[in-house]
Amino acid sequence: NTSIKGSDRRKLRSDIAAAFPTLSSEQLAELIPNKEELNVIKIYSHKGEAVTVYMNHRNPILFEAEKVLYPTVYTLWVYPDLLPAFATWPPVLQKLAGGADLMLPGVVVPSSGLPQVQRGTLCAVTLLGNRAPVAVGVATMSTEEMLAAGMKGKGFAVLHTHLDHLWEYGDKSSPPTLAPLVTDSAAKESAGDQEELQGKEPVSSCSPEPEQHVDIRDLSLRDRDTCAELLGQEELCEDRAAEPAEDASTEEQQEAEDSRTPQEQMDALLNQCFFHALKCKVKKSDLPLLTSTFLGSHMFSCCPAGKQLDIKKSSYKKFSKFLQCMQHQKILQVKELSKGVESIVEVDWKHPDINAFAVPEGFSSASAAHDSKSEDREQVYHAPEIIPLYGVSTKMIPLFQESGHRKGSVLSSSEVRNIIINYVKSNELVDETNKNFVKVNAILCDCLLDKSEQDEISHLKWDELLSRCLERLQPLHQVTFFGQEPVVRKGNIEPIDISIAQRSSNKKVTIIKNLELYGLDPQCVANTLQQKVQASASITPAPGAKDRVQVQIQGNQIHHLAKMLLEEYQLPRKYIQGLEKAPKLGRKK
Repeated sequence: NTSIKGSDRRKLRSDIAAAFPTLSSEQLAELIPNKEELNVIKIYSHKGEAVTVYMNHRNPILFEAEKVLYPTVYTLWVYPDLLPAFATWPPVLQKLAGGADLMLPGVVVPSSGLPQVQRGTLCAVTLLGNRAPVAVGVATMSTEEMLAAGMKGKGFAVLHTHLDHLWEYGDKSSPPTLAPLVTDSAAKESAGDQEELQGKEPVSSCSPEPEQHVDIRDLSLRDRDTCAELLGQEELCEDRAAEPAEDASTEEQQEAEDSRTPQEQMDALLNQCFFHALKCKVKKSDLPLLTSTFLGSHMFSCCPAGKQLDIKKSSYKKFSKFLQCMQHQKILQVKELSKGVESIVEVDWKHPDINAFAVPEGFSSASAAHDSKSEDREQVYHAPEIIPLYGVSTKMIPLFQESGHRKGSVLSSSEVRNIIINYVKSNELVDETNKNFVKVNAILCDCLLDKSEQDEISHLKWDELLSRCLERLQPLHQVTFFGQEPVVRKGNIEPIDISIAQRSSNKKVTIIKNLELYGLDPQCVANTLQQKVQASASITPAPGAKDRVQVQIQGNQIHHLAKMLLEEYQLPRKYIQGLEKAPKLGRKK
């Protein structure tokens, strides 16, 4: 922590003037005053990059990474128009603070249009209705490209947010409330719109014209993600909630099925599983119930055979948005009981929509049986069956097209092995002098050899041929949970990650991540561990992982965890990372 002297201040001021030409000389003098204390500290980001932070007597005002200067949120609250600003919905901030980047579906397009930026432009992120920025990020594409992409994909790489570690170096104040500028008519309309829909007098004396109302409606219907925030849209929510109550199991519905879009069909399935789970699976004694458990354990088990529940394919896109719509209809109440983790705290089982819901045929007897035995049944955990799979990548097409496979074809390792063996044999590539080797032809050369190897390697051993092939295919994995249809996911499955962290005064805590991927409810694991080891356990949002939580328990509890995961839950050791960090026995920790 070093103080900044006069000549360094002048240099810093000129660097800031060059980086942010819109600042006047008075504003520069305010930001970097001659007399007041100004310090510089070095901190390290999660990735281990060194970041230089400039602090005034109270708050971090700027940070520098890789020779680029960035303002902190504290500075942007004083100069809110320093950077081009893009607005998002308030619930998104929690995700950004947890390490997520800002995706374009979360960006609100005002009627005045988005600010014109180029790829790489430094931008501010604001929350709808308040001009005070809550995050700083770099645009990953130009405004034109964003609109051309239909506002889909990643829009901004987020570097710093309100509520993150850098913000914690300051006085931890909250963003001021800054009214949108008059030109930002869309935000004003939407504010007026919400006031009116909630039955209050609009703030502005001139109420927005009806055409503009339509504009806002269009926006929110086009981008259904906003359903939960524009809670005034009762008709949108109510129409959908009523869907399953109309006729859950008639032939007519099957016939009408084809006339509905896939999105409408997924909405209907989501509603059906939601009401079915509330009616048959959840009891009052289960509350409060983690929303992730409600979806993973209860709703998925209500999905009819042959169908797959996929929230991303519904108009809601996110489960939290769907639940907010249901909360708006007073069917249930959702609360954040611990930071970033939502739970269902109340259900109105007398609600007409729950009463009117008819359990689909083929389920009723099973669910009645489930009710009587639910206590015993829910205790039994079955480890999922996980099979690695491989997708044919563009580069590997020439090697696989002979056997009739295309880009994206999904294969098991034994299928890949058979295809390669057949390819080698049909092209007569087995080395005549040594059957353990395969001759590398032009296609094998392009698909399996790096540029530097292409002139040197003319033969490969069978096992190397296969391992190179598997390495160059796209990794996928299939997970089958007990009693459910298999699900194929991209990438390799992440292991359950166990780590030890040091907290203040040399106390250790054990952190467990990725339990959800294996169908384990983090809350249940935390409760069980807490009872076993008699130490406090809690649940917090997992940094950098969307919609996931981690369990944190006091002390080094790896011995107990290993016993629980390997013996009680019967999970294979290869899916658990960090067991080697167990305390050495015989020494008191």
